Amino acid sequence: RIFKSGEVRFDAGAAWTSPRTQARYPTRWRVQTPAGAFSVRALLDRLRVPPAAVHRIQGELGAERAAELYDRELEGVALDLVLNGIGPDGHFASLYPNEPTLRIRDRRAIAAESKLEPFVDRVTMTVELLNSAPLVVFLVTGAEKAEPVRQAFAEPPSEAIPASLARSTTGRTIVILDPPAAEKLAI
Repeated sequence: RIFKSGEVRFDAGAAWTSPRTQARYPTRWRVQTPAGAFSVRALLDRLRVPPAAVHRIQGELGAERAAELYDRELEGVALDLVLNGIGPDGHFASLYPNEPTLRIRDRRAIAAESKLEPFVDRVTMTVELLNSAPLVVFLVTGAEKAEPVRQAFAEPPSEAIPASLARSTTGRTIVILDPPAAEKLAI
């Protein structure tokens, strides 16, 4: 089933290696839909990869400790695909404007303070690791994202718009926009 915009609500988060969900990490999360609640595990059970390929962030340990353990777990891991959104301030993957986390190069996973709701401690991957994937994709919808989209994809890279720093260093970066999100681009 494909749900309409607004039909799906993500409550408290768990952290799996998805740029969209990795930052919210109480040990479980539920997706509220008209059909009722189901857990991420139900989604993961449908994957055709061995369970070892799913790396859970242990957020119940606190952001700093969870990031430390996740960093170790990601050693030697090569990302194939990074799927991003973009926030109204130009952030992506819990990497916020002008924060020191944007310049960290000696780690793969880091703790990140939330600058927007929900205000929960977050664990994310570094820009360097996210950019190492051969395919970096942005999927962005809504007119409220038009200005950060323009800044991220039509202006030079800047720490003021973290999404502008997200580009595959080994392959391609693809941006998929709905018409409202693309309205300020000259395309």
